[in-house]
Amino acid sequence: MQVDLKYGQGVKSVHIPDKADVRLLQPDQVPVLGALTTTLETSLTAPLNSAALGDRLRQSAPERVAIVIPDDTRPTPVKELLPGIARQIFTALPKLKPADLVILIGGGLHPPLDREAQARLLPDALVPGCTILAHDAHNARMAAFGVTRRGTPVKINAALAAADFMISIGQIDPHQFVGFTGGAKGVVIGCGAPETIQHNHSLMFGANAEVGQLAGNPVREDLNEAGHLIGIDFAVNVVLDADKRVVRLLAGDPDAVLLEGAQTCAELYGVSVDSKFDIVIASCGGAPKDNVLYQAQKGLNLCSRAVKKGGKILLLAACQQGIGDDVYFDYVCQFASPAEVLEDFKQLGFTMGAHKAYLFGRTLVDYDVAVFSDLDPGIMGQCHLRAAEPARIIGEWVAAFEGRPQVAVVPYANTTYFF
Repeated sequence: MQVDLKYGQGVKSVHIPDKADVRLLQPDQVPVLGALTTTLETSLTAPLNSAALGDRLRQSAPERVAIVIPDDTRPTPVKELLPGIARQIFTALPKLKPADLVILIGGGLHPPLDREAQARLLPDALVPGCTILAHDAHNARMAAFGVTRRGTPVKINAALAAADFMISIGQIDPHQFVGFTGGAKGVVIGCGAPETIQHNHSLMFGANAEVGQLAGNPVREDLNEAGHLIGIDFAVNVVLDADKRVVRLLAGDPDAVLLEGAQTCAELYGVSVDSKFDIVIASCGGAPKDNVLYQAQKGLNLCSRAVKKGGKILLLAACQQGIGDDVYFDYVCQFASPAEVLEDFKQLGFTMGAHKAYLFGRTLVDYDVAVFSDLDPGIMGQCHLRAAEPARIIGEWVAAFEGRPQVAVVPYANTTYFF
């Protein structure tokens, strides 16, 4: 049997011997939205748990409006969404100066986008003179909004905090310990200070910090509380299918948008499996999900949930932009094995970047993992990952198996999760 899996900007054909019993585990098929601009206008006029965006703006009469958008590591259709939202803002606030509409690109701890990358991300049909900023977590001035009940210091980019009305554009996706992205996350994490991001993410060791879990999830509930402290006024979130097409667009109160969108996302990406598999062959889903190894870890984590303990996993992740995080690489290189990473991290305490080595390590100690990638095999070895060519490693695994191995193919491992 041959399957074609997304790999970087292209496709990799993978052969699976006939001896294997193969099952394809992929997202559900749901209708794609037609006219996105029309759906956006309707959603802004009749939002969830909120008055219409235009009415909210006219009533509050803000002198400065900020819109947070994700960076280029997320396939959110920013170019299609921003013009319609900006149009509503200036219609409701005709005296608003273009410079007082701030577009803040929220990349969390990612390096801030340069001008060239910003130009690729933003639409041409944007009001001239708008203020465009890229969040720089390590160098931007921050504003404080108190501390959550779980101890997270809530600090965000001061340019965002200075706005009188705050709108967050984002995407609702399954997340390995937040449950689902979306809602307040684009502001709290996308535009947060390092200490805000680090403490929030340190809650991932708590019970219910699992993919697909909102209720009782300490990371997600902490994010929501931080969003309340900040006072995010409005959210516009989309749910995309596996081909990055919009299947749901929601606007309004951030918590309401998250709850409604998460239900759609769960129906789309949650897959029930009666029993686990001997071998899983998984693709992160191509670019941008597999641009760097740091992000590809999410696919390895989620697909491992479909494998028997001690089973085999082959992950396809092009990683054409390299490792993706120096802190992770410098940390993981210090150790001879994943087990050593896990032991040291427990002593070290939660540290952003190093936490990714811990997340990798949790999978690597329980499963036999191989990775097909553009990365140098020596570099991968320093990350405790075995480089492998798909046909060879799959052939070896299937041939060595007594009887007929149960093999799962997961074409979109960074978003598909199993229960």
